[in-house]
Amino acid sequence: MKLQQLKYALAVAKYKSINIAASKIFVTQPTISTAIKELEQELNISIFIRTSKGVDITNDGMEFLGYARTVVEQAELLKDRYKKERTRMVRFVVSSQHYSFAVSSFIKLVNTYGMEKYDFCIRETRTIDIIDDVSKMAADIGVIYLSDFNETIIRRMIRDKDLIFTPLITTSPHVFLSVKNPLSTKKQLTLEELVDLPFLCFDQGMYSAEYYAEEILSNSHGSKTIRVSDRATLFNLLIGLNGYTISSGIISSELNPEVVSVPLASDAKMCIGYLTHKNIKPTPLVDSYIAYLQESLLSL
Repeated sequence: MKLQQLKYALAVAKYKSINIAASKIFVTQPTISTAIKELEQELNISIFIRTSKGVDITNDGMEFLGYARTVVEQAELLKDRYKKERTRMVRFVVSSQHYSFAVSSFIKLVNTYGMEKYDFCIRETRTIDIIDDVSKMAADIGVIYLSDFNETIIRRMIRDKDLIFTPLITTSPHVFLSVKNPLSTKKQLTLEELVDLPFLCFDQGMYSAEYYAEEILSNSHGSKTIRVSDRATLFNLLIGLNGYTISSGIISSELNPEVVSVPLASDAKMCIGYLTHKNIKPTPLVDSYIAYLQESLLSL
C-alpha cells in the first residue's frame, strides 16, 4: 500500500468519477484505475462499484476511506513539520441547512484560522444533500435539525450512512417576518393569523416530503407556498411579498437586520445539531467550528 494510492482513492471518492479525478489531479485515467485495482486486490475488498455515471462507494470502501483520509492528513502534517518552507493548503467544508448562525460561526473560523493558503467552503443546501455530503466525505461536518415529526426517518438515514448526530440546542418554532409586517410587533403568533400570507420554504427537490423540510410544521400552512433555493432569496421575498417562514428563531440581527423572529404558539420542538462520520476522527478545524457553533447559539 502506497500513500499515492490512498490519494488517488480519495480523489475518486471526492469527484465520484475516475475520469474527473484524473483530470483534476493531472494524471491519466489508467494510472488511477490501476492503482485502485492493486489497492483493492491487496486489501481484498472492493472500494468502489463502477457505474455508467461514475462510481459508488461500497460499505467497505467508506470505512477504508475514513482511515485513508486520516493517514494522508497525518502525512501532510509530517511534511509541514519537517519542511518549513512549504505551506500546506488547508481544506474545510461545512454542509448546512440555511442557518445564519452556521454562517457567523464559519466567519469566526476563517478569521481565526485564515492561514496563508486555504480552501474553505460552506454549502447551504438540501437536507438529503447534507447527509450525503458528510457520508461521502465531501463535507467535514453537517448542520441539520430533528423534530418529533422527522426524527424517525432522518435518524434511520443517519444510522444507515454511518453518521453521528450530536445535539447543540433545542428550541421552539418561531415565525420569521419582515420588520415592516404588522404582525412583527406581536409577542406570539398562531398559524391561523398567518394563513393568508405567502409561506416561504426551501426547495428539497425530489425529496419534497415534509420529513426533509427545513421548516418545522411545514404541512400546516395555507394555500400560498413559494419554494426557493437560497436564504438571501427567501429573505428578499419575505420582505418584498410580506411573507413568512417558520424556523428556529435563531437569527443574526447583524446579518439579517430587516427580519424579526416572533414565537409561534406550538408545542413542537426543534433539536439543532451537527453530523459527523463515525469512522473519521474530527480534525482540529471541525472541533473549532463546533465550539463556534456552541458559542454563537449561546449568544443569540
